[in-house]
Amino acid sequence: MVDILIGDHVRAHYNSGVYIGEVLEDRGDKYLVKVLAVKKHPMQGDLHHPGKVDGVFFHERKALAHYEKMNVAKAVVYPFDEEIPNYNDSLKESIAIMKERLAIKNTEFNKLALIKLQELEEKYYHKSYYY
Repeated sequence: MVDILIGDHVRAHYNSGVYIGEVLEDRGDKYLVKVLAVKKHPMQGDLHHPGKVDGVFFHERKALAHYEKMNVAKAVVYPFDEEIPNYNDSLKESIAIMKERLAIKNTEFNKLALIKLQELEEKYYHKSYYY
């Protein structure tokens, strides 16, 4: 296991998203991490019933905001030594990648997830894209 120190840049899994951030505090079994970029946009839908649309609450999940802080289990925090992308550019790219993956299979889940992503773009992300 690699030692991670306060101030280090890391890649961290949080809920169903992956973020690049800076470690602010060591909190025992977790790190407090400040979000600097989005590596993978969170998946839409019910995380406890992936791929299902019937009989579940289909969640709309936004990516964490720029500089938002998250408590992340140490087991899913990894050193990140690449150049940190611009937050807005990384958000836009993560959405595009997620849309491409969902468009490959024409399932009810993928259709609904695409709709949720488009709604997120229109309601929340559009302004970020054009900072």
